[in-house]
Amino acid sequence: MKVLIVEDDPLHRSYLNETVHAALPECDLVMEAEDGVAAEKLAREHRFDRIVMDLQMSPKNGIEAARTIWHERPDTSILFWSNYADEANVRGIARIVPDGAAYGYILKSASDERLRLALRAIFVESQCMIDREIRGLQQRSLGAARGFTDSEYEILVDIALGLTDRAIASRRHLSLRSVQNRLQSLYEKLGVYQPAVETHGEAWFNLRARAVTVAFLRKLLNHAALERAEAELSGWLKRAGKAHPEN
Repeated sequence: MKVLIVEDDPLHRSYLNETVHAALPECDLVMEAEDGVAAEKLAREHRFDRIVMDLQMSPKNGIEAARTIWHERPDTSILFWSNYADEANVRGIARIVPDGAAYGYILKSASDERLRLALRAIFVESQCMIDREIRGLQQRSLGAARGFTDSEYEILVDIALGLTDRAIASRRHLSLRSVQNRLQSLYEKLGVYQPAVETHGEAWFNLRARAVTVAFLRKLLNHAALERAEAELSGWLKRAGKAHPEN
């Protein structure tokens, strides 16, 4: 058995190395990568099919590295290990995981025993193992009370990227009215509204900007999610024959 550890913090890499050896005595090779770029290279060269992956790394984060690795080898088992229980990460992983792949999402705050159980469940028994807190986010993102539909979430990302209603309609193949209806639904679910105070007819909030702020505070969006979205937007603009303005 071979295991690749992908983690940018040296102390965390050392801890994972020790834990992998303790949980998987049958493992005869453990290698380490400090970011997503190195992970893709090592996974490709050494054909790793078991990977422990941090999510927040630079220059390439764990979700982007996993996307490439799963594209090349869909049967790879990946345990995502992160400090963050963000719905943005949950949705990002859900978009790329291949059908039937064994994967997990464990928080770094989990106990040693919990991490060892996850390693064996995913890498030996080919089961999926998700922390309870993450499971709750999964259920909410799949449509539980006050959750967002995929279409609503796409529009939330689009307004965070600065797209107008007409641009969103073009990109998502929706009517302008459909975009505006979804925006209203977003505002309601996020609790975004103009305060009921006397403003002499002037609005206090830009509701789009307010929605993005609330989404960040609720961990519906994060830097990695917008990084992915910006790359996808650039691709769409090129395909649409539009010039993407530089900063």
